[in-house]
Amino acid sequence: SNLPLLNIHTMLPTPDTSHVSFDTIYEPSEDSYLFLDTLSSASESKWLSERFPKNQEASPLVVEVGTGSGVVLAFTAAQSQQIFGRRDILTLGTDVNRNACIATWKTATTAIQTEQQPSPQSLHISSLTADLCAPLRPGSVDVLLFNPPYVPTEDLPRLPSAAENDPAVSEAMSRSAKFDNDSYFLSLTYAGGADGMETTDRLLDAIPGVLSARGVAYVLLCKQNRPDEVMGRIRGWGGWRAETAGSSGMQAGWEKLVIVRIWREDSS
Repeated sequence: SNLPLLNIHTMLPTPDTSHVSFDTIYEPSEDSYLFLDTLSSASESKWLSERFPKNQEASPLVVEVGTGSGVVLAFTAAQSQQIFGRRDILTLGTDVNRNACIATWKTATTAIQTEQQPSPQSLHISSLTADLCAPLRPGSVDVLLFNPPYVPTEDLPRLPSAAENDPAVSEAMSRSAKFDNDSYFLSLTYAGGADGMETTDRLLDAIPGVLSARGVAYVLLCKQNRPDEVMGRIRGWGGWRAETAGSSGMQAGWEKLVIVRIWREDSS
């Protein structure tokens, strides 16, 4: 399935992020749009609609880890008819940056209201300030989305303290301190440590515990993350499958992107 995907986001509206301040939040970019294209592609939509059929009572819970502006989660909620063949999905987001959680709440609720008129059925439950899957109940997630910090860097930034996430503290900062603080939060969105995989490895370790029996995870990787090796490792867990669901096609430069779909073999 390595065919280049059409830019479907030009046909389905991209959620509005005009309310987002990109001082500390990742601005939607090529990787974000690859997520929109992949989830709404005909092949993925067919796969998800068959996995979460409308006649199953429970609404699928879609969780995005590291939401940033919320554009991917908002699109998934607002366009759930195109993606899942049903409109009643529940979304939840986590991010270590409180600003990103506040932005995601508005991005998601606005997109659902705009796209699901006259009677919105998808529901954005919450945006939680948290590290990766920490607040999630085991076995609760039906669809997990992760666009990680994937750039190889010498060091991995530490996780923010409660004080650093406190708006009153940042209000009181000098301009140079605020610039340093903003730069730190932006580094959390791209700095992936060794092979760009340190944060992604922690997320992959959490997948078997957090996904439901019918659950599926979509994780974005760049070429330098060695996606084939990562997929091989997941298949080595025993009883798990991993495949390329979307890719940014043949491009010069190292940032060729792929989205890997990860799910349990026995419940397809």
